[in-house]
Amino acid sequence: MVRRVVVALLGPVAWTPPGIDPTRWRTALAEDVVDLLATLNEVEIAVAVTPGDRWLADVVVWPGTAVLEVPEPTVNAVFAALAARPADAAPSETWPADAALPGEAASAAGVAPPASVAPSASAVPPVGAASTAEAASPGGAGPAGEVTPAAGGAGPGGYDQAAVVVADAPDVPGLTLGKLLRPLSSRPVAVAPVEGAGPGLLGVAARLPVPDWLPALDLDRAAPAEVRAAAPRPGDVAVTAGWRRLRGPADLATLDPAFEGWEATRALLSGQPG
Repeated sequence: MVRRVVVALLGPVAWTPPGIDPTRWRTALAEDVVDLLATLNEVEIAVAVTPGDRWLADVVVWPGTAVLEVPEPTVNAVFAALAARPADAAPSETWPADAALPGEAASAAGVAPPASVAPSASAVPPVGAASTAEAASPGGAGPAGEVTPAAGGAGPGGYDQAAVVVADAPDVPGLTLGKLLRPLSSRPVAVAPVEGAGPGLLGVAARLPVPDWLPALDLDRAAPAEVRAAAPRPGDVAVTAGWRRLRGPADLATLDPAFEGWEATRALLSGQPG
């Protein structure tokens, strides 16, 4: 059976609405994306953060969610971290062996959650939570980073396919993320563009090991054409459905209050305490 993982890359957020604390905004966006991933069927989920942002992962992850610590918040660093973990690693094993356990990375570096962010209560996924992740076929893995599973979680090694998605698209539909994985049955790489103005990608998916030709990708600046240009054949890269990212006032104006999800972001924008 094909093993797939979808990783939310909790990188820096470029823009915050006026009057909202940047840390609370970033946390709300990340919480909504992680909550959406928790509803997906037939995939495992993980989040990726730099050691200095470990506090953010600890605040927003569901119990059992794997946490990857990466040296930089890039797609390539996430793929490298996934590749570093042996396929036969025990679910509770930390990789590398001397990597910090949950919470230790931040404390060892003297990093604490910002005062404006309260630790999340112990969250338990709702019974029967499910959505529309769709996917498909083969792969392996590819270089190095740190992987520390959250308490009770399985480690992210031994996957056949992986997708890395941004954390500033709180209302992205699960179906859109499923479509990012679907082409991997016949293509080695798939990319989801950003809807609206400006460059960037919503996410990147690849069979593992990642092809050698995959370029270094900045999700804030890359475009599908750039990835296709690096491939041996343009058809090796599928371009799937896109979605908006909240990177400015124009993006914020497109949020639909009737659209389900994005509860943390919705509450923060409406001024509800959180």
